[in-house]
Amino acid sequence: MDPITHLDDLERRAELGGGADRLKKQHDAGKLTARERIDLLFDPGTFQEIDKLVTHRCRDFGMDAPEFLIPGDGVVAGQGRIDGRSVYAFAQDFTVFGGSLSETNAAKIVKIMDLAMKMGLPMVGLNDSGGARIQEGVMSLGGYADIFLRNTLASGVIPQISAIMGPCAGGAVYSPAITDFNVMVEGTSYMFVTGPDVIKTVTHEDVTKDELGGAMTHNATSGVAHFAVPDDRECLRLIRELLSYLPSNNVDEAPRRETSDPSDREDAALDRLVPASANQAYDMLDLIHAVADEGGFLEVHRHFAKNIIVGFARLGGAPVGIVANQPAHLAGTLDIDASVKGARFVRFCDAFNIPLVTFEDVPGFLPGTRQEYGGIIRHGAKLLFAFAEATVPKLTVITRKAYGGAYCVMSSKHIRTDVNFAWPGAEIAVMGPEGAVNILYEIEKAADPVAARAERIEEFREKFANPYVAAARGFVDEIIHPRQTRAKLIAALAGLSTKRDKNPPKKHGNIPL
Repeated sequence: MDPITHLDDLERRAELGGGADRLKKQHDAGKLTARERIDLLFDPGTFQEIDKLVTHRCRDFGMDAPEFLIPGDGVVAGQGRIDGRSVYAFAQDFTVFGGSLSETNAAKIVKIMDLAMKMGLPMVGLNDSGGARIQEGVMSLGGYADIFLRNTLASGVIPQISAIMGPCAGGAVYSPAITDFNVMVEGTSYMFVTGPDVIKTVTHEDVTKDELGGAMTHNATSGVAHFAVPDDRECLRLIRELLSYLPSNNVDEAPRRETSDPSDREDAALDRLVPASANQAYDMLDLIHAVADEGGFLEVHRHFAKNIIVGFARLGGAPVGIVANQPAHLAGTLDIDASVKGARFVRFCDAFNIPLVTFEDVPGFLPGTRQEYGGIIRHGAKLLFAFAEATVPKLTVITRKAYGGAYCVMSSKHIRTDVNFAWPGAEIAVMGPEGAVNILYEIEKAADPVAARAERIEEFREKFANPYVAAARGFVDEIIHPRQTRAKLIAALAGLSTKRDKNPPKKHGNIPL
């Protein structure tokens, strides 16, 4: 056969994957093919594939038959551009042996992971696989371990994003678990260590794949996934958007964007955001959208631990990480899930030089035996550890309540936060005035207990629970009008642009896991 013809034939076979019938089944299942996903992820015409003609080496179980030697071996891997920036990616091809991981398949993934580390470029994994290729035994398992090692070494060095776009089960789940962000597609993706059949045999529980490890299970209940999207196209669009906030590595700065939104813009509606009653809820997202460039905010972990908000925005064109208590859910208290969610996001931003902006309205940690038995002390300490360890520019705005230990944890001045603002109605104290009065005074002995209680509460609020006491001590740098928040934050960030801080020399800290 003519060499050119032979090459063309091999490339056509590689692009057909498991063949026309299996490609049709992929579409019928509501899923795009691996190559279609790659085409949508990258800027048109920029993807450069590696190892397109690789085939597996297994010669047992009839696997050496010509029809089983499919070029590419079930994964498309290479490098391309997203919004003009270089990114590495792989896409598992479910039409080839169910996307199962083989020795050579894993070697392709490992190769581009190593290249991504050397080049200092983000790594994206599009997962759609039935697991380890059984015919290859320990070789496929070794391939998983090789990938896990690279995920671990790359953590904090380059951004790693995983998309679950089909099955991801058994040992395969640990690679996405190590990466920075997980996106799951509703209705077609799932993740679990052991499947429904095994669970039924061992524990006699009846559960479907979607209930056990579907997109909303891991977005809302377990917190394993950070985003849930309706289809493959939205998944790939979201990955492109997420990368627009992130630097390519831990040395580069995050990409800035030109904005027509004035840096000194004020929003009079913020002066009315916080209700007059201290116990009345409001939506912290209104504040975030009001101060961000063009109102843009990419919320992370939106369905999980709703009492805290984390995500990315831009201020004056520069990406920032937002951490905010949410008074509209559990009064904005910190619980186990909120602490873990916040801590992980803070550590990601710190690893990749993304400034942190904290909006604080926290009455304390959520009380109860369930929280104490679940280890709220240990988990709450994770958020404290993360904020204290972070060396990026840190800014905090106290909008209303900042009580007790939660005040310390939420990026207070005492844990190296650079600039702390407070709104005029902020209350900063060991506890709220109502609770403090109950402990400090014997109100029931007064001639008019109701009037005496009201008087003492107002007295406590004036003496202790206001921002002016903290400002007098230097714990709050400035008390600002709410409408000024955007302008003050952008000006403060500009002043912190040359910040250089570091932690004591050590291998790593021992965060209370």
